[in-house]
Amino acid sequence: MKNSRLVYSSELGRICTECSKPVAECICKKRTKEISSTGFVKVQRETKGRGGKTVTVITGLPGSEASVKLLAGELKKKCGTGGTFKDGTIEIQGNHVEMLVEELKKRGYNAKRAGG
Repeated sequence: MKNSRLVYSSELGRICTECSKPVAECICKKRTKEISSTGFVKVQRETKGRGGKTVTVITGLPGSEASVKLLAGELKKKCGTGGTFKDGTIEIQGNHVEMLVEELKKRGYNAKRAGG
């Protein structure tokens, strides 16, 4: 069985399928995924494909995935609304483009408005 992998051991418990270590000692989850950046943080308003709902999308944020998720939470609180982080972008419900551009500039990002 060349393609088989151990996923559970009665001695060690669950085994990570990537590094083959017990889940408690897994090093895969400790690696931080770095998000690529172009130098500019783009903030734009989108409604397409969202059933007419307006969403503010922030792309191009530098840093690790964990730090951008933390920033997403802080920005959602600042706007007083919901949102999400997925695929390296932050989506915040509603039209908050101007406020988010100013907030990101205060935090030291090179933010600019994108789109129409």
